[in-house]
Amino acid sequence: MRGIISTAGYVPYHRLQRQAISAVFKGAPGKGSRAVASYDEDTTTLGVEAARFALRAAPADTQPAALWFATADPAYLDKTNATAIHAALRLDVATPAIDMGGAVRSGVGALRTALEGRGPVLVVTSDTRNGAPTGADESSGGDGAAAALVGDDSDGPVIAEYLGAASATEEFIDRWRTPGDRVSKVWEERFGETQYLPLAEQAWNGALKAAGLSPEQIDLLIVTGLHTRAVRSLGGRLGASNAATVDDLSATVGNTGTAQPLLLLTSALEKAEPGQVIALVVLADGVEVLLFRATDALQSYRPARPVATQVGAGGDVEYGKFLAWRGMVTLERPRRPEPDRISASATGRNTEWKYGFVGSRDRSTGALHLPPARVSRDGDAQDDMEPAPMADVPGTIASITVDRIAYSPSPPIVFAVVDFDGGGRHAVELTDTDVGSLEVGDRVEMTFRRLFTADGIHNYFWKARPIRA
Repeated sequence: MRGIISTAGYVPYHRLQRQAISAVFKGAPGKGSRAVASYDEDTTTLGVEAARFALRAAPADTQPAALWFATADPAYLDKTNATAIHAALRLDVATPAIDMGGAVRSGVGALRTALEGRGPVLVVTSDTRNGAPTGADESSGGDGAAAALVGDDSDGPVIAEYLGAASATEEFIDRWRTPGDRVSKVWEERFGETQYLPLAEQAWNGALKAAGLSPEQIDLLIVTGLHTRAVRSLGGRLGASNAATVDDLSATVGNTGTAQPLLLLTSALEKAEPGQVIALVVLADGVEVLLFRATDALQSYRPARPVATQVGAGGDVEYGKFLAWRGMVTLERPRRPEPDRISASATGRNTEWKYGFVGSRDRSTGALHLPPARVSRDGDAQDDMEPAPMADVPGTIASITVDRIAYSPSPPIVFAVVDFDGGGRHAVELTDTDVGSLEVGDRVEMTFRRLFTADGIHNYFWKARPIRA
């Protein structure tokens, strides 16, 4: 049996209330909210968080033999983005990390390819959706990521058995964005609907035939895609009369594009019962239909951080700040030097610390050093250290300071000295919080973020955020 061993979504903390858009531009009041990646998040950092949650829920002895990363909004072109995720997860150097991106369809494509392959594969999908101010994409889009560890039952308990799939592909112009453009362009909706619906019916029938199922045997139905009109029209045409439609999270998160299929599948599995058949229908430059059956292993499966929990733990961001974070408006920069680009050679010497947040522990005294050191502060032992991974270790705030002078893409900077559980202390930057909202004694956890970008090079490192769930 092959299928999904563990899966997780990541929904950023910040929310943009749609009525905040209409309040500025005096349009029709929108309902609900969309998830917003913070100024220090991009598709790579979002993907790291989803992958961490997925691996945390997987059996400890199951390690991916490959990492595939799909996004329509990569942080780099030419350079592989999956390698940063690989480094943050501290995967084995022999584990390949490959980008499968450039289009929204690449997310479900990476998932299907892994399901029809061999060995344990970690599939990571991520996206940040942009739109012109007051446009439909701005309000209906969302930022987020999802990851799944795919494998055989010999790799670990399979919680969702892969039953089969089918595709229907045809070239037509529906949505496009050329390199350098910030937002997508969309053709007239009725045309896209006439293209998608017959393709969807063809792929639907093909998938059911491949799995030996009838429409009435579908218990949970997921229909997703960026073409809202076609998605809404399709649901009643599939004949799945007994199926419950899975919440598309449009009212709380928005459409996360490349990540949406796996994010909704993750959400569905968090509520599914063993034996239920789940159909995933994805409209994106054609149609992909994937069928799964929840297994008995789902009863004992515990997600690291359920999607519903993350959805309920968000905090609002002002519309003006959202526009600034997205580069839609240009704010006056602080009158101080911007940071220099990071050194590739220095980064190469400190990959475990910079990407993996790995300190060192003195074997003789147990003293923990952050950053790693060769000489122990206790007893002066030299080169007698063992690696101490700290990315998943929570901590407690010992002191807080607010710096309104140092450079930041979104000032001010809030720093904290954190005492980690089990030993170790380090000064870190706080994120996903407001000035004055945290106090000494509050609990925090580490999160992978982008400190700044200089000369086109992203400086990734770890920050601390409040433990909310």
